[in-house]
Amino acid sequence: MKTYEKIYQLLAQTDSFVTGETLGKELDISRTAVWKAIQTLEGKGLVIESVKNRGYRLLSGDLFLPDEIEKATGIKVFFNEKSTSTQLDAKAGMEKGDPVPALYLAPSQKAAKGRFSRQFFTPERGGIYMSLHLHPELPFKQLPAYTLMVASSLVKAISRLTGIDPEIKWVNDIYLNGKKIAGILTEAVSSIETGLITDVIIGMGINFHVTDFPEELQSKAASLFSEKPTITRNELISEIWNIFFNIPKADLIKVYKEKSLVLDRQVSFVENNIAYKGTAVDITDTGQLIVQLENGEEKSLNSGEISLSSW
Repeated sequence: MKTYEKIYQLLAQTDSFVTGETLGKELDISRTAVWKAIQTLEGKGLVIESVKNRGYRLLSGDLFLPDEIEKATGIKVFFNEKSTSTQLDAKAGMEKGDPVPALYLAPSQKAAKGRFSRQFFTPERGGIYMSLHLHPELPFKQLPAYTLMVASSLVKAISRLTGIDPEIKWVNDIYLNGKKIAGILTEAVSSIETGLITDVIIGMGINFHVTDFPEELQSKAASLFSEKPTITRNELISEIWNIFFNIPKADLIKVYKEKSLVLDRQVSFVENNIAYKGTAVDITDTGQLIVQLENGEEKSLNSGEISLSSW
């Protein structure tokens, strides 16, 4: 672990000031090394108060600690501070033969894309961007509903750690108080020879503590925390993947339905250039949305865009 990471951990353990002398003795380093580490932390977006004869105090911000996430989850973590896209990082890791499962993590992304290759806003600070690489080797029909499972793991982790209760908009968006705080993108790679899904990459972007949204997003997007977070990003990341890997699939699907923003609501969607309206009545274990149309007919939606015509 790097010196600045160790100093971050010491400062994060208390709300009080810690002198440079105390930090130096604890880590067996010079006062100059402590000062340089503090500068590094500030350069990474942490706000640290410095008062002569009193020392340093962490006011806001946290630091990604990949080693701690690995210890908590047992998953190999690859951290890229200059990531273009964690999905691309995962694909590159797949080509290199990185161990599986593997988690690719970044504080921001330069060219992030969501569903239908849409670009989306990724601030330099306050977000979580990560992609999990799995190697299922299963026929498509036997593939778990990974998007649903990850969405459930996220809302359950948030609820467990903070008491905040987000909701899920089918199929891959997480909402809080009517605004989007997270999105999920799942991509699969199949083998022409075997017909099996060999690899799955599940990407997730979370507005953890984002304080400044572009004007065009302020009515649509929000952050999990608007004030000082009560948990760290490391804790949330670890909790998400521990839930994902350890809670049975059936229980996660149940959570998805319980936290759905869509079920029992009026929805509208377009299929084959025809607009439909109806009531979302069920979500299947494979992730299909069942909509009962105004004429009583039921339609099963596998993917695509839906919008709530009542909220």
